[in-house]
Amino acid sequence: MSDRPVRVRFCPSPTGSPHVGLVRTALYNWAFARHAQLHGAGGSIVFRMEDTDRERSTQESYDAIVDLWRWLGLTWDEGIEVGGPHGPYRQSERGEIYADALARLRASSYTYDCFCTTEEVDARRKASGSKVMGYDGFCRDLSGEQRAAFEAEGRRPVVRFRMPDGSITWTDLVRGDITFDTEHVPDYALCRANGDPLYTLVNPVDDALMEVTHVLRGEDLLSSTPRQIALYAALTELGIARGTPEFGHLPYVMGQGNKKLSKRDPEAHALAYRDQGFLPEGLLNYLALLGWAIAADRDVFTLEEMVEAFDIRDVNPNPARFDLKKAEAINTAHMRLLSVDEMTDRVLPYLRDAGVVSDPLGDADAQLLEQAMPLVAERINKLTEAAGMLGFLFVDEADFRVDEADAAKLLDESGRAVVQASYDALAGLGSWSTAAIQDALQARLVDEMGLKPRNAFGPVRVAVTGRRVSPPLFESLELLGRERSLGRLQAALTP
Repeated sequence: MSDRPVRVRFCPSPTGSPHVGLVRTALYNWAFARHAQLHGAGGSIVFRMEDTDRERSTQESYDAIVDLWRWLGLTWDEGIEVGGPHGPYRQSERGEIYADALARLRASSYTYDCFCTTEEVDARRKASGSKVMGYDGFCRDLSGEQRAAFEAEGRRPVVRFRMPDGSITWTDLVRGDITFDTEHVPDYALCRANGDPLYTLVNPVDDALMEVTHVLRGEDLLSSTPRQIALYAALTELGIARGTPEFGHLPYVMGQGNKKLSKRDPEAHALAYRDQGFLPEGLLNYLALLGWAIAADRDVFTLEEMVEAFDIRDVNPNPARFDLKKAEAINTAHMRLLSVDEMTDRVLPYLRDAGVVSDPLGDADAQLLEQAMPLVAERINKLTEAAGMLGFLFVDEADFRVDEADAAKLLDESGRAVVQASYDALAGLGSWSTAAIQDALQARLVDEMGLKPRNAFGPVRVAVTGRRVSPPLFESLELLGRERSLGRLQAALTP
């Protein structure tokens, strides 16, 4: 299919919280397609939802996946929410399409009806001593009498695909040439006994009808590829497909203890990173590194740079380990790339969610935020940290609270003496400015009392901001204002 315009797909199942491995797969597909688009080789992305698992699929999961993709900026050209010529794009709405494909396959020599129960297959395996799992081909060549006998019992058949003899070889875009002997690939079911189609049918049929040219997916699906290649040959012969797509199987994402990162692992939940204040470009940059690198000596890059450089053949087939600390470090690097205005725009929703500012933002708070953000832009590593750093400026005085642990460490008897001296030094200031505040506190606490800056300013910081970690102290006092600053210093004098 290399001569056709590149078309890839995202095809998640809405059966739970989106996994970071799913995002990594989507990212590689996205970068692959956008790179092809950049170089005039097509590059369309189809986003469909594989929701045939009726018991586990939920609207909540569907909405979460779409929300996540939009937050990440992984745009698509065709599919759910946007439409296109190959819809519908939810498998639950494509039943007639699958029924037609199944009927055409059933009328061919590529499939056969199978009346066996699971128990019968297991019993035959045990009786023969075979260790080969999967179907044994018992119904491959039923006589008319055998078929009639099964039907007389009221049995309803499943449709099995007849795997060809010999071997199946393909050139994997990540792993090179791979060969499977088909004697180790049992004939497989395409539908349930009630006629409902299975993933084994609907996924290749959708890829065929949506003209997907490249399938980039997880390594866990590699063993199903020979089955799909054989099915594609049949679909092509029947005029349903235009050929077989190229496959690339991406490495596992590993968690702790040399185990595949599980949905049960807290690091696996992609939406949690948005809630924790990660930047989408920071998370995507890190996930890109789980199998690919833009250069041997460079970890931080933009999505635009990734699109320009991405080559699926450069993906490392070996498992990649998820490292939360490195993910946080990559995110911090992207935080530092933001301008103060960009940082303010990104932080604002988190400040609203935390109740630090109102929605809509009032003029006074907007002005205060504009003045305060330059003080914290280089100090926060996640967007959520802004609420803790800036909350003291926006809170009503009646609701202001000092962190108990920080107060216990720094507002003891000696700390309160420092606060009293600070109050005395600041109460008579003629100009309430950063420079004047700094000069007054430096003179009183360091020069006169002989305190080290760490011991001098720590109690003051806790008294006026409520915590040991805050924006720069003198600037914070100026923004807080004379009345509120002195009021908090005075309040801290009472144990």
